[in-house]
Amino acid sequence: MRCFFAFLLVNVTLFASDITLTQTQANFIAKKVWQNEGAGKDKYLIWWNKGEDFASLGIGHFIWFPKDHTERFREVFPMVVEFMQKKGVVLPKWLTPKTDFPWQTKAAFFAAKKAKTKQYMELFHFLKKTFGYQAEFMAERLSQALPQMLESIEDSKKKETIKRRFYEVMHNKDGSVNERGLYVLLDYTNFKGEGTLKSERYHGQGWGLLQVLWNLDDKEVNKQKAFAESASRMLSRRIKNSPPARGEERWRKGWNVRLKTYWN
Repeated sequence: MRCFFAFLLVNVTLFASDITLTQTQANFIAKKVWQNEGAGKDKYLIWWNKGEDFASLGIGHFIWFPKDHTERFREVFPMVVEFMQKKGVVLPKWLTPKTDFPWQTKAAFFAAKKAKTKQYMELFHFLKKTFGYQAEFMAERLSQALPQMLESIEDSKKKETIKRRFYEVMHNKDGSVNERGLYVLLDYTNFKGEGTLKSERYHGQGWGLLQVLWNLDDKEVNKQKAFAESASRMLSRRIKNSPPARGEERWRKGWNVRLKTYWN
């Protein structure tokens, strides 16, 4: 399990300029994300959460939909598969970026998981062997987050505010990369998205990276703490706005535990 962290690229171009990550920084970020998503346990590598209509896979619990499923959230696992395909990673013969989640229902999935069917085990071992590529995908996704957010904003002052706060969370005052700040941005982008997808909103209000940065309190000196507090407010707003049938209140405690790792 632990050996995969060594595969994460040390030099990652995240933004307009090159940012060099030490192996220690890379390990810290990747390990924290997997701990957040799956408690570092194999049984959660392929999972289907209670109250959800889709499966979650890999160290980032990337969403993957069954056939003909429609959902407001961004389907990320096919993006991961496409990324690996471009990197030349050998995929299971049946897996492509266009493949639907193999099991149509939650019951069918858990039956396959319990029985350890051939297809389930192929998928499990594929995910187990590609932890490094999954972490690399998350880094690339973050590299595209800032330009994606700025492109969605028309007001020039808001653009500058989002850009400034993004870099303040990521950097120390001397301009060097803040290891925890980089983890915060990477983890939250993977956790709740960029905030630019209009379908990922309740009553027109989102909860992604864009919304957290926009509602961040500039008076807070600790920028990672400011980010975590803003994220907590955005997720509380999401819970309040969410359809009652989804029962999202059950996520509040776990979400806030995760946010505490951003600064505590």
